[in-house]
Amino acid sequence: QVDLVESGGGLVQPGGSLRLSCTVSRSGFRLYDTEWYRQAPGKQRELVGSITTGGSTAYIDDVKGRFIISRDNAKNTAYLQMNNLQPEDTGVYYCNSQTGPNFLWDWGQGTQVTVSS
Repeated sequence: QVDLVESGGGLVQPGGSLRLSCTVSRSGFRLYDTEWYRQAPGKQRELVGSITTGGSTAYIDDVKGRFIISRDNAKNTAYLQMNNLQPEDTGVYYCNSQTGPNFLWDWGQGTQVTVSS
């Protein structure tokens, strides 16, 4: 069974928008904070932002004011609304829930976001 399925990526021009989804197949999603990560070509995976169980969000400086994370616990799904996309946002986007040094879910395949004119 696959724990996580990310979707919604694609090719978009600079300044465009995408909305990514991450659905967790196992129970317990609503009990944990959830994070979005991305991995650019040739780089390590990095944290993009997070959302707590109560809905509070935090973002890295590079995406503040452009990205919005939300969640729908009834659907076991987290969302990443990405606006004013730039070429440096290109990468594979993932979600997971980290507790201490560990991740709760097996990593999904991610969803590719390419920003190019």
